Amino acid sequence: MGVADRLEFRLLGPVEVWRGPDRLAVSGRHQLSVLAALALCPGRAVSVGALVDAVWEGDPPTSARRQVIKLVSRLRGALGEVIATCPGGYLLDAEADQVDVGVFDSSIASARRLSATDPAGAAEAVREALRLWRGPALSGVTPCLTAQATRLAESRLAAVEDGIEWGLAAGGHAALVAELAPLVTEHPLRERLVGQLMLALHRSGRSTEALEVYRRIREQLADDLALEPGAQLQRLHLAILRNDSAAAAPVPQPEASPGGAVPRQLPCAVAGFTGRASQLKELTGLLDREGVVVISAINGTAGVGKTALALHWSHQVADRFPDGQLYVNLRGFDPGGPPVRPAEAIRGFLDALEVPAQRIPAGLAEQAALYRSQLAGRRMLVVLDNARDAGQVRPLLPGSARCLTVVTSRDRLGGLVVSEGARAVPLDLMTAAEARDLLASRLGPERLAAEPHAVHDLIELSAHLPLALSITAARAALAPALSLAELAKQLHDVRDRLRGLDAGDASVDLGAVFSWSYRTLGAAAARMFRLLALHPGPEISLAAAASLAGTERQHARAALSELTRAQLLTEPGANRFAYHDLLRAYSGETAHHEDNEQTRRAAVHRMLDHYLHTAHAAALLINPPNDRLPLAEPQPGAVVEELADDEQAWQWLTAERPVFPAVAECAAGAGFGCHAWQFAGSVASFCIRAGHWAQMEATQQVAVAAAEHAGDLRGKAWSLRELGRARIRLRRYREARASLCRALELDRRLGDLVGQARSLNNLGIVSYAEGSYPEALEQGNAAYALFRAAGHRAGQAEALNAIGWMRTQLGQHAEALRSCVRALELHRAVGSRHGEADTWDSLGVAHHNLGEHRRAVACYENALALYRKLGSRHPRADTLVRLGDTHQAAGDVRAAHRCWREAVLILDELHHPDADLLRTRLAAPTR
Repeated sequence: MGVADRLEFRLLGPVEVWRGPDRLAVSGRHQLSVLAALALCPGRAVSVGALVDAVWEGDPPTSARRQVIKLVSRLRGALGEVIATCPGGYLLDAEADQVDVGVFDSSIASARRLSATDPAGAAEAVREALRLWRGPALSGVTPCLTAQATRLAESRLAAVEDGIEWGLAAGGHAALVAELAPLVTEHPLRERLVGQLMLALHRSGRSTEALEVYRRIREQLADDLALEPGAQLQRLHLAILRNDSAAAAPVPQPEASPGGAVPRQLPCAVAGFTGRASQLKELTGLLDREGVVVISAINGTAGVGKTALALHWSHQVADRFPDGQLYVNLRGFDPGGPPVRPAEAIRGFLDALEVPAQRIPAGLAEQAALYRSQLAGRRMLVVLDNARDAGQVRPLLPGSARCLTVVTSRDRLGGLVVSEGARAVPLDLMTAAEARDLLASRLGPERLAAEPHAVHDLIELSAHLPLALSITAARAALAPALSLAELAKQLHDVRDRLRGLDAGDASVDLGAVFSWSYRTLGAAAARMFRLLALHPGPEISLAAAASLAGTERQHARAALSELTRAQLLTEPGANRFAYHDLLRAYSGETAHHEDNEQTRRAAVHRMLDHYLHTAHAAALLINPPNDRLPLAEPQPGAVVEELADDEQAWQWLTAERPVFPAVAECAAGAGFGCHAWQFAGSVASFCIRAGHWAQMEATQQVAVAAAEHAGDLRGKAWSLRELGRARIRLRRYREARASLCRALELDRRLGDLVGQARSLNNLGIVSYAEGSYPEALEQGNAAYALFRAAGHRAGQAEALNAIGWMRTQLGQHAEALRSCVRALELHRAVGSRHGEADTWDSLGVAHHNLGEHRRAVACYENALALYRKLGSRHPRADTLVRLGDTHQAAGDVRAAHRCWREAVLILDELHHPDADLLRTRLAAPTR
């Protein structure tokens, strides 16, 4: 390939591809993400699973692998055949010097080798390498590559520090002062840079300024973190005091422990955080406790700033925990719904640690053990925010002495202090000085200095409570023309109007503060604020908020933005909103006083229509053979999300999953029983496939009760059937059987043939799991007969494959073939590719047991081809194991081992224990 035809891949800035002087047309975040993932590993295979992970956060859509294949195909159209197919994935057929990351790394490595003999040349080589950077690395790709972008940014900064160090060694002190000053301003707590600036100033004859730099960092560390500078920086300070120009300043950075995902779950820190110096010092003191499990319990009244303190401190010390930070809001005192169950919180942590769903056990004790195993030996910070009590916290505590846990709660958590050795950090109301600092950080010291008496009044009227002070400051910032004295007068005038809100402290009257802020809102924002209390939380999307208000998205967005500016609402994610539980309680009270029952009920109806109709559309996209529910038309003003494909459907379901049980409970509590069971039924398939079985069980229990209360027998039967499916996955077969038998009885009373068939099919799964193969076969046959009588072809296909599988277990292999061939035809007719893949696998088992090895191999290969397209990793591994068994039975041991080795790779990716069993087979001597 000539120079003009040579491709160059640029990742150090916006992701681009160039051929000679021409930039090639590659666009779209997903396409750029696949390209970046391949270009980060030139010449090395990248699995399709890794490419899926590079594109989609959290649980990918079922079509993810198929979409990756399409994305690669489009890239080939733009770049030519530079992307090669290899076993299990793709590779970019390029040299490291065709990727700017490779050029950069190579240049820095060369500079380091040169530094021993020619530090000036090494420094110049670094400056040349840094010219490759055109902006933040990996710009324009999905957030899934954030960790890679962070790694590259850290590499760049480390190279900058190395180059400066070699420049200092070459004697370029004076010139480097100008370069270091802005770097230290940008990274004030990066002690290596600070030390280099001190050294450059000292060697330039500016020792006084060097000592001033040290004074500033020492004060900042003390104020922000209650820390002293590191030992090397202290030694440099002492050397400058002694006029020792030979002092050195490199400060080693902590390295992450190897292995595992590195989650960064901390929400944004509160802007303008001030005060709490003694608590910060106490928290920082915990960092020195080694060899024991360290727990800090921050407790105090509502709105006192527990979360703000925990997040501010956590962000300041995050670099001390290079293996990551975990965070969960346990919603212990949320008026909008029950506290988060420990199993749900642990599941979120295991997802963040990238533990596959297939490996997560059903029971809380087993999940907690797996969670502790994942954290063993790792340095991680775990923040458990807004805990209800010690019982909610205990299962979430890591067992590793290298981890530190911060818990916030209104409860004193005495049980943790006594039994777990937690360090209690009580948080009281702010002192007058702290409150003044908070107002000054938001309004500026000049404005406060002009009206000192008014500032005192505002602090007293806000009860020294950080939440109330923040709202007060927001009101003052939004009304710069008003004097602080006038604002204090307005607040004083409404103190007696609303006293219904009890924050658990008789000295705190938040009703006045909230009312005062609420009265400044425009009509649309005020109405939105009231209606948000009707949402069950913890977060609400723009579309759901628009449905509550019965307005268009842009109008809803304007109202929500006004609430955010007034500090009555936060925006934790793009187009997702939340507020403090005290504000939720106040908005609910206000809605009760200002909106009649008919208005509130209509808003809830629209909101429930949004969730039901969007969830049902999503369910049909991710699994086309799903049965359609007879939904009523949505109310005027309800906003139904327009989901283009299964990818968008999966993303919506993933984002809204935390609210599933609360929506069902809200519907049931408001008398919308049909919405409750239909919504629960719509999200069931997602929960099954994503592995959220405990949450599915909780949601279906609400649905069963709601349908029963409404006298809706069909809804009750449907919900009992889904409840049974959840319990099968949880391996609680006795309870699953009881639920399914109740569903079957109702189905028979209703004459619902499809419902009876589905209940029997699931009862067959229970019987199979319990080892009752003849009973399972009988139930499968009964299910097939009912599906056939109802003319339900997708159900017939499922039942026929189940019958075929059970016949293989009973040794009836010829009969199994006949059932599975018919199942295959029906699966193809209804477009169920998952069912088709499963049936090819069953056919392979039947042919293998008949000794028809060539036919078995062909069937397994067909199943594997579909599993690859669908991204079904665990079924693919199972089929590979069986394919290996067939090759071994046919005498081809080498082919068998190839299959088993490929299966081991997949099982290792899933952290599945069967991988070790398969390794044992591979290690066994062949005959």
